[in-house]
Amino acid sequence: MSDPGQELDLRLVHHFTVVAAHRHFGRAAADLHVAQPALSRQIQRLEKQLGARLLDRTPQGARLTPAGQEFLPWAEALLRAARQASLAVREKAGAARLTVGYVEDLVITDAVRELRRRYPEAEIVTRYLDCHDVVALTEHRIDALIARSPLPLAEDEVTTVPLYEEPRMLVVPREHPLAGRASVSAEELAGQEALPCAFETEDWTSYRILRSGVPPLESAFESPVETYEDKLELVASGRAIGVLPVGDRRSSLRPDLVSVPLEGAPPSQVVLASRKDDANPMIDALRLAAETALAAPAS
Repeated sequence: MSDPGQELDLRLVHHFTVVAAHRHFGRAAADLHVAQPALSRQIQRLEKQLGARLLDRTPQGARLTPAGQEFLPWAEALLRAARQASLAVREKAGAARLTVGYVEDLVITDAVRELRRRYPEAEIVTRYLDCHDVVALTEHRIDALIARSPLPLAEDEVTTVPLYEEPRMLVVPREHPLAGRASVSAEELAGQEALPCAFETEDWTSYRILRSGVPPLESAFESPVETYEDKLELVASGRAIGVLPVGDRRSSLRPDLVSVPLEGAPPSQVVLASRKDDANPMIDALRLAAETALAAPAS
């Protein structure tokens, strides 16, 4: 059974205290700048959450029931505590600073906007990083990092919190035999040799470029392919096929590439990383904002 206290909407609690103060729904609605029927529905919602009737209508207006009389001082104390908590956090955030790094294809605008809405006095800065520069976190050039796991950072130095997961897709040239498929299974790609990449730490990496079997291979794989654009060029030229998270839309900017859903591959995980010794409270605030604002894009 859920805890009713965890379900209370502070806005409804506030509206209840206003009705209780006026002892009249009409005057309370005017004070709150809401329609009277809407206010009545809100009070009914609160009563449903609490499992008790709080107000009775009378010819003169409204009066508190015994349950309402019991709840009123608790409601007022709850609202006072919420205001005090908000003021304390905002005061703390007045001097708060946070630099957020994000990697390549990820878009964190909604999370940062939500964080700024919650902490308008805080100084929040974003930094774009390529996959080779995530060491900016351990080098103290950023305070938090939103990226795809696995990260090339020592586990004893950083803490990672999962935000969401995305399925994978296969990226191939438009004329490739797999381009017209409804989907491709991971088993069909087994045994393909992966190109060197920054995240070669697991069987399935955050980004994976596979050899296509189309010659000439030697010239394509003489040295590590460093940039994302070079990797896409290899795919477009028919010398490689790519496995990417579905949220990475950069390949869709090229008309010569198509994506195919990939079944049976482990998902790509987007995480929030921070230094283990960092007690900055804005990091946890970022996590909460990111969990609220970010979600896996539709495949």
